[in-house]
Amino acid sequence: MSVPVFLAERAAFGGDELVLDGPEGRHAATVRRLRAGERVDLTDGAGAVAECVVRAAEKDRLLLGVLQRYEVPAPSPRVVVVQGLPKGDRGELAVEMMTEAGVDRIVPWSAARSITQWKGDKVAKALGKWRAAAREAGKQSRRFHQPEVADLASTAQVAALLGAAALGLVLHEEAAEPLSRAGLPSGGDIVLVVGPEGGIAEEELAAFLAAGAVPALLGPTVLRTSTAGVAAASVLMARTGRW
Repeated sequence: MSVPVFLAERAAFGGDELVLDGPEGRHAATVRRLRAGERVDLTDGAGAVAECVVRAAEKDRLLLGVLQRYEVPAPSPRVVVVQGLPKGDRGELAVEMMTEAGVDRIVPWSAARSITQWKGDKVAKALGKWRAAAREAGKQSRRFHQPEVADLASTAQVAALLGAAALGLVLHEEAAEPLSRAGLPSGGDIVLVVGPEGGIAEEELAAFLAAGAVPALLGPTVLRTSTAGVAAASVLMARTGRW
């Protein structure tokens, strides 16, 4: 059975004994019901890891003994997925799966053909759900570098991301070359754009190509927007040697 992972501030990593409290400690003690002698790992989500053993479990916290500490280097190249807003709760599903696959940054995109649009108070609420999904999936999949869920991006901001990337890719059903044959960089950011249910509008595609992005075909079938990102990320992870 995998050792459970919990998030903690890097400042809390000092000393040979640690206290895991707050929401993470409460979850560990009351939901996971961890007890003395069991192993846990703490991470700050930015590469720092403390391997620990539970010394004592209290009502809403754990007292831990540190076995060893180490740093996990950040993966390279980074994989950034720009996700056109899906309808319903499919956005959270997409974030969860992409986090498990190893995507480093997820950028929600308000595309012209997105059925769902985040406006007003809905922006903060929706971002909160996406970030919570990434945080929990990151712990479940034992990621010591938690993915970033960026603020909602406009088409112009996505074009700027593509222009600054080591490689910009746009999934498109009319692309001539498959993603499996795209030339990949050894470092920097690979930015991949996934359109919404209605697809990428012509003016959006033109803006992305003008920024230097390359259209890529994922495969012979049409995937849902909520699954296309994780499928494409899997191809990139394997081809870059991160898997």
